[in-house]
Amino acid sequence: MQSADWKTTLHGSCHCGQLRLEFSSNQSPENFTPRACDCSFCRKHGAAYISDPVGRLSITAKRTALRRYRQGSNNAEFLLCGECGVLVAVVFAQTARLYGAINVGCLDAGESLGASMPASPQTLAPDEKVSRWLALWVPDVELIESAA
Repeated sequence: MQSADWKTTLHGSCHCGQLRLEFSSNQSPENFTPRACDCSFCRKHGAAYISDPVGRLSITAKRTALRRYRQGSNNAEFLLCGECGVLVAVVFAQTARLYGAINVGCLDAGESLGASMPASPQTLAPDEKVSRWLALWVPDVELIESAA
């Protein structure tokens, strides 16, 4: 699908702009219900995530600023800015595909999303988490690391 074919395209970045993202979906922003993860890492970052299993996600990161962090079951990888500390997304790889969800806190102002709802993935077994991510997250995330 061309970008003009999407109903919604949201942009976001970390605070200093070294990590940027573009998320496209056929859903309207108000139809997204951010999932506020209750694990200690996400709580400390105030993270709530949106995704669309038929959407598109592109993340561009300055290689020197991109930091990756794993915790819990170590299946998912959180993408943070090493300069300003903002958590922009979470990804996980399976069978040569990269799946992801974006932290709504890094979205540019101006979009009205639905109210957040609590999510408790830490209560799930690792294989249950993967099944949930496969059903909810954006497949084939494009992660572009640039030297400059």
